[in-house]
Amino acid sequence: MVTIKSQREIELMRIAGRIVALAHKAASEAIRPGLSTKELNEIIEKVIIENDAIPSFKNYNGFPAASCISINDQVVHGIPSATVMIKSGDIVSVDIGAMYKGYHGDSAWTYPVGEISASARKLLEGTEASLFKGLEQAKANNRLTDISHAIQKHAESLGFSVVREFVGHGLGKQLHEDPPIPNFGLPGRGILLRPGMTLAIEPMINLGRKEVRVLTDGWTTRTLDGSLSAHFEHSILITENGCEILTKV
Repeated sequence: MVTIKSQREIELMRIAGRIVALAHKAASEAIRPGLSTKELNEIIEKVIIENDAIPSFKNYNGFPAASCISINDQVVHGIPSATVMIKSGDIVSVDIGAMYKGYHGDSAWTYPVGEISASARKLLEGTEASLFKGLEQAKANNRLTDISHAIQKHAESLGFSVVREFVGHGLGKQLHEDPPIPNFGLPGRGILLRPGMTLAIEPMINLGRKEVRVLTDGWTTRTLDGSLSAHFEHSILITENGCEILTKV
């Protein structure tokens, strides 16, 4: 069931979203060659806890860390590790969730490290643009798949492919609520968007083919062909005139 949030709930989600944004700010400033993904996760977790929130991902269905950190051909759900070192030329997708007084914020961003390839740069710029093309359609009286279609259309116009196995979602008291929000599909389908709905829009876009595989750890997901992948996500509130991004400072 898709819920309409009260003003009290929306305000708590604004705070949760801001904490996520602060954690991203700290992550973006800390990412550098030679830093382990475990060290980066510790920086993120510290910001969340210092702001009186709880890491949404930690122990969620058994996930062991406060953030998902996925490098290069890893699409999502990379487990932070003391032995995985960030290198110059990498692209690093960082997915962060924080729960504040029972309500969640959720955002992912893919960061370049040092000098990256022209194709990697194009992928990052195109995936971020695809997110914002989707957000342009996230407004009252549009249909849910208007968002999906806008993301797919832009990503594929650049020659990229859209991951099918993982989708955006509603959020609020639960990290994952209805409705699931694909990043592909025909427009004009799904629920009617209404003010007060809170959604996480998160395109995962590959430089090569769309197929992915989950590794034996049960979490880390990579592109099947080894191509680069990028992930950008914002939590939003549907308003009368469009949407409000909740996960920004």
